Amino acid sequence: MRILVTGGDGMVGSAVVRHLLAAGRDVTTLTLPGVTPHAGVRAVFGDARDEAAVTDALDGVDAVAHLAAIPNPLSDPAPVVFANNTQATFTVLWTAAALGVRRFAIASSVSAAGRSFNPHRPLPAAYPVDETMPADLGDPYGLSKQVDELTLGTVCRRFGAAGVALRLPLMIAPSNLELMRRADLASEVGNGWAWLDVRDGAEAFRLALTVPLTGAHVVHLAAAEIFPDGETEELLDRHAPGVPRRRSFAAREVPVDTGRARALLGFEPRFRVPSP
Repeated sequence: MRILVTGGDGMVGSAVVRHLLAAGRDVTTLTLPGVTPHAGVRAVFGDARDEAAVTDALDGVDAVAHLAAIPNPLSDPAPVVFANNTQATFTVLWTAAALGVRRFAIASSVSAAGRSFNPHRPLPAAYPVDETMPADLGDPYGLSKQVDELTLGTVCRRFGAAGVALRLPLMIAPSNLELMRRADLASEVGNGWAWLDVRDGAEAFRLALTVPLTGAHVVHLAAAEIFPDGETEELLDRHAPGVPRRRSFAAREVPVDTGRARALLGFEPRFRVPSP
């Protein structure tokens, strides 16, 4: 199986490329001009919004891991964030499916539910958070990820393909542990203080591209425990006292339901919060 990875030079994308290569997969990357590609891959230089570049990168490809995106709404104008992300996802998925590719994994985000960059900081309807809760959107990045999930579903229905939108939480690499320690508790309560090591994220992408499945799916990913110090129940009492809990949470258990990822993909996170 040859896999095309878009956004393979980002933090999560780089982990995905390394993991797929280590698993013995042939990898093509669609890489922006001027960026040094990974060793051991077939690199095509171009933009994920450019149909010609995408078509070139898809030569001989059996599956696509799509991660190319502006990763937040903080550094670019809102129209640029939304247009870039949604156009890239549509171009990559539709072009690939039209050329015969029938397997996809895309980087969605917990932001698709609207609780990350939304200035109103909405809380979920209940804990644990799951994929069935309605979105409460208030920013262009979260909106783009919601549209990306709809695009995946549309492409899979139109072409009889299969794919998974992986809702990634705060992503942590061994080299950027300070992001976890600097994260604001109040702004992350809506996402249940979820996080994930990029190495676990890479394994989730591998599973999403290889396990038997049909149709399009959206799944939450998270490490087994929350990133802040303290116990989950106490933190919920303090930061989300009015939100119902459908069950209790032991110790530092993450209040996010990842059962769908477990059932569909067999995904189990391995990495825990590192010691200070």
